Amino acid sequence: MRIAVAVDKSFSLVAGHAGQAKRWLVFEAAAGERPREIDRIELERLQVFHHFQDDVPHPLDGVAVVIAASAGEGFGRRMTKRGVESVLTAESDPLKAVTDHLERTLAPPRPRPISGLLCKAFDLFSKH
Repeated sequence: MRIAVAVDKSFSLVAGHAGQAKRWLVFEAAAGERPREIDRIELERLQVFHHFQDDVPHPLDGVAVVIAASAGEGFGRRMTKRGVESVLTAESDPLKAVTDHLERTLAPPRPRPISGLLCKAFDLFSKH
């Protein structure tokens, strides 16, 4: 199974706001084995999910799960339509986030009362 994690500029920390994430680590996770990084993807502006039109292939096509620190409801709906599970977490280490997700021990996301409201407002006017 392939799992993509939204990451920061250094590709070392789980990033927030999945819909705006430009950088992603892709892991291959086989049963009973430690997940391994297989790709580092840097999206072009129009490939970032907030701007992406779903009528063309995407560099993250083929992943089963995406993990990020935060995401709006529109992002979650969009991933569901693409057949991708969207998972949010407070874990900052990408490999640990993938490992913990597979073991069903992933830390839940941090509460985001104000930014959550902003995301909901932006989702009302977003294409996704």
